[in-house]
Amino acid sequence: MARRATNNPRQLREQGCGCKACIVRYPVEKYGDRKSRRDCIGSWQARYRDPDGKQCGPVFPTQKEATAHLDKVRTQVREGTYQDPKRGSITVDDWYVIWWPTVKVKSVTTKNRKLSAWTVHVQPKWGKRKLNTITWLQVQDWISNEVKGHATQKKVLELLRHMMVAALRDRRISVNPCADIEVSPAPARHPDELIPPTAAQVALIREQLDEYYLPLVVFAEETGMRWGEYTGLRACNLDLGSATVKVKEVLIDDRGKIRRKMAPKSRAGFRTVPLTPTAVAAVQTMLDKWAPATTETPIGDGEDLHREELVFRGPNGGPLTRPNFRRHWIPAIKDAGLARLVKNEETGRTEYWPRVHDLRHTFATRLKDAGVPEKDVQVIMGHERGGRVTWLYQHAGPELVEEVRAALVRGRPLRAVS
Repeated sequence: MARRATNNPRQLREQGCGCKACIVRYPVEKYGDRKSRRDCIGSWQARYRDPDGKQCGPVFPTQKEATAHLDKVRTQVREGTYQDPKRGSITVDDWYVIWWPTVKVKSVTTKNRKLSAWTVHVQPKWGKRKLNTITWLQVQDWISNEVKGHATQKKVLELLRHMMVAALRDRRISVNPCADIEVSPAPARHPDELIPPTAAQVALIREQLDEYYLPLVVFAEETGMRWGEYTGLRACNLDLGSATVKVKEVLIDDRGKIRRKMAPKSRAGFRTVPLTPTAVAAVQTMLDKWAPATTETPIGDGEDLHREELVFRGPNGGPLTRPNFRRHWIPAIKDAGLARLVKNEETGRTEYWPRVHDLRHTFATRLKDAGVPEKDVQVIMGHERGGRVTWLYQHAGPELVEEVRAALVRGRPLRAVS
């Protein structure tokens, strides 16, 4: 083993010091006269080599502090726990450039959500800050007072936390400032805001809707499928003989560009949905209109939609998009006398009720009222958890209120409610 240097830590010469060593290093003739001193006032440099063999030399005001630092670093190097302070001195912007290419995101929608959280929230706030200067209290204050909305807080914090966990594992920081950060609770909503439109209300909407979009709305109401599932439906996945449709893929909006995605929202999204005679008639209308090809093209990079296979299309033959459909849906619900603006208390944004997605809620409530077991509803709806169906879709409407009132007045036994 090599001998340890006897002058480590070493004292650095100081231009303003008048000791003999400093006078030799900084001559009086060149640097001016100084008061003579016996002891040097220069700082102390602790010299060592990191695990990569690079020499480091932090400076301390006293020999005692420099020696203590050397002992600490030598122990860390031997134990393999050494962390170079300079590695944490890079900015969050620079760390994002290093970290983001290592992130494996399966879903395009998830990737876009993370990119949005970065560009809108994280980068403007923390981009110029150094990793090792961000504190827990600063992050908590930012989440509590600057990021609005429970859902937004969760998504933004998730991204920053993943960045900091990666920095911690890469030994750039010693503490994760995002640990145990609290987000605001999700706001409660009155049951009236959750009740989906009834069958009679949907009928009123259909009366006001452009005739071309009637098959689409009828199909959504009769199957409970998601927007991306029925707009991405291909003729090869239809079986009118058995009156079923197989959900195999979806169309997604990738930052304004419609793409194919080879999997539904979750693993449970792969399913077979039964078609009622009304749904079959709606599909047949579109088959007669467009005569879609029954070929089953593979999903490549998502650039080629193969619109010739799509069952539901826009009036010009292209894929259906939400913004274009809303131009017909909003006037229809207004003319039907059902439209009302609902404000999101988290974000402050308002949107019209009912949405076309609420037809899925109507379908689930219809299954519940028909006595279909919750487990079966879960399978048909494409959910991984049955409780999701119970709490999100099966809302207690006016019928339950009137039934309870009747029981209180006439003493009629209450029915069991799941």
